[in-house]
Amino acid sequence: MRIVRNVAAVGAATALAVGGTVAFGATASAAPNVTPQGVCGKAYKTVNSVPVGSLGTVYLTYNSANGKNCVATIRTNPGSAKPMSTYIYVPATDDWAGDDGNFTSYAGPGYVYGKGYCVSWGGSIANVYVSVDNSNCASLKEQRTTEIR
Repeated sequence: MRIVRNVAAVGAATALAVGGTVAFGATASAAPNVTPQGVCGKAYKTVNSVPVGSLGTVYLTYNSANGKNCVATIRTNPGSAKPMSTYIYVPATDDWAGDDGNFTSYAGPGYVYGKGYCVSWGGSIANVYVSVDNSNCASLKEQRTTEIR
């Protein structure tokens, strides 16, 4: 009887340890899959993007239902917090929005009303800064700039 109890106890402890390791291992290693729509909202469609070197991408999105643009800077490889930023500016209305700080995966969202207007937007990750001026308007050619500081 004593042997049966000990075997059962060891078996239960082993199953708990293995099952716990598997359960915690899967949870701890799962990284969030950040998308522009996950940051800005499902109704926002990506209309433009610019790489931030090899560190990530700044996305410009647009919601045709409300006429708003949204920007988000998303890292290629999330990890320890790094200085990041994202911004959007409508020169015709002087409206702007942005976000900056130390983030592990993304900066943003930033929203402005942009229907019928040119927008300037960009962002940064660590020491790499990108900007796109006069974007997403038919009459002007956009100007892209990447700067490493």
